Amino acid sequence: MKIGIVVSEFNYDITQMMMERAKEHAKFLGVEVKEIIHVPGVFDMPLVIKKLLEKKDIDGVVTLGAVIKGETDHDETVISHAARKIADLSLEYGKPVSLGITGPGMTRMQAQQRIDRAKNAVESVVKLYENTK
Repeated sequence: MKIGIVVSEFNYDITQMMMERAKEHAKFLGVEVKEIIHVPGVFDMPLVIKKLLEKKDIDGVVTLGAVIKGETDHDETVISHAARKIADLSLEYGKPVSLGITGPGMTRMQAQQRIDRAKNAVESVVKLYENTK
């Protein structure tokens, strides 16, 4: 299996560690990480996900991001719209796309505690791929 990973640069201190965990776990599972693409934020992921899903040598996509609560409800808007579009793209292309994005409503400390959830995002893509091929 060959996957792409899309990583948000926003909260990069957290998402960088998520990316490292995801790469390690993919290797552990025998999955090749074919491409890693960084985007400014979680809201910016759908276009890049679509481009990866269009490639014949990509079997699935892992998304990684951390949406931390700020002074407004912006975090809820960002994750709601991104999650909906990510699910739509998975259905449109018939390939698994995981939601490895933590939040909304979490603190920076909670985001740091959830870094290992990147492994779950890789596992989700692999399991979905195996169940749909």
